[in-house]
Amino acid sequence: MSDHARFAHRLHHNRLSRRDVLWLFGAAALSGCAQSPVGGQSILVGMSEADEKAVDRQVAPQQFSQDLGPVQDASVNAYVSSVGERLDKLTHRPQMPYSYRVLNANYVNAYTFPGGAMGVTRGILVDLQNEAELAALLGHEMGHVNARHAAQRQGQTMVAQIAAAGASIAASSSEWGGLVAIGSQLGASALLSSYSRDNEREADALGQEYMVRAGYPASGMTALHQLLVDQQKETPGLLQTMFSSHPMNSERRDTARRLAESKYAASLKRDPGRERFMDSTAALRRIKPTISACQKGEVAMAGKQYARAEGEFRNALQKTSRDYAANLLMAQCLQAQDRDREALAYAETAKQIYPQEAQAHKLAGVLALGLKDPGAAYAGLDQYDRLLPGDAGVGFLKGVALEGMGRRQEAARQYSTYLNRNRQGKAAEYAYSRLRGWGYVK
Repeated sequence: MSDHARFAHRLHHNRLSRRDVLWLFGAAALSGCAQSPVGGQSILVGMSEADEKAVDRQVAPQQFSQDLGPVQDASVNAYVSSVGERLDKLTHRPQMPYSYRVLNANYVNAYTFPGGAMGVTRGILVDLQNEAELAALLGHEMGHVNARHAAQRQGQTMVAQIAAAGASIAASSSEWGGLVAIGSQLGASALLSSYSRDNEREADALGQEYMVRAGYPASGMTALHQLLVDQQKETPGLLQTMFSSHPMNSERRDTARRLAESKYAASLKRDPGRERFMDSTAALRRIKPTISACQKGEVAMAGKQYARAEGEFRNALQKTSRDYAANLLMAQCLQAQDRDREALAYAETAKQIYPQEAQAHKLAGVLALGLKDPGAAYAGLDQYDRLLPGDAGVGFLKGVALEGMGRRQEAARQYSTYLNRNRQGKAAEYAYSRLRGWGYVK
């Protein structure tokens, strides 16, 4: 009997082991030259403007959900959006569909997709001191969009692939596929981690230009850099920033200061908007101790120090019991310790707190599979799929749950759909083996 057949036998008899469940989740984890909008020089890009917008529509929702969705405070999201809208109409590409949200993620970061869909984590927002610093943060991200850095990087990737594989593949646009792989990597800093030093410098300069155009003092960019430099020195383990691939140093801070004191000197007497910022973010800043405890817990989790992580998450929950992120992180921490029943309780609480966010439904489904409850697993995974369609790995897991429930025909449809998108890897091998064993394929 093959390994796949033995696994299917255990699934049919509701006898999945911990190793089986871990295998499942591991198996399913899953244009040419243009003129630069900035300066007008010729740049090599791998996407059209329509492609850039399409990437945002297709990939950004997945990443924003990985970062636990927008905070459940409409006024905070509206405030950050108002600052972004004050800047974006003054950029080189005001026609782009910019959008803004504050995410429940605790790590220190801000990022954008090529079409201007931006996320600011609550972890960085609570450390800013005024609106000018927020404008600098958003302006930097607008700099990447306006200089078309993601599109340029995709164009450079095309050149490298053509050089390696030969000119015959140059005509096959499907080889590059719209940059989807960038946004699909876990952790949004992956989207930015390939930006060159020159890209980052250009984004800084453009961001500072945009914020000054919008009426802010240019010193906001200097202060933002200083904040990140200080944090890297004090707590480097907590810092995953928009500059993650290039450690912060005095060069960029000093460049921002020089520009502020020379080119933009007339702006320095402007109001940085501290009072407006503090009033508008007060509710979020009140839970900063909760965010800090979550940050420490996540660092401990990354180091597999699960007992320490659990203590930090309990501390966070004592401070803010109905915090979505803290409940979900506690569930993940307990799952890592093979305490699935306890973990499920926290995942269910997270679902109640934020039912329209997908991650808690997915985790509850995953935990139910581990607890040998394929019906509940399917319900959680299907709800995730309804909220955030397009995750092929979730489709595969839905197939496993359906197979465990004895619903072979529906499982076969899920496996077939999965194979249409993924032909390699352990999940694909298993899906094919089941379809072949059931007589759907020869």
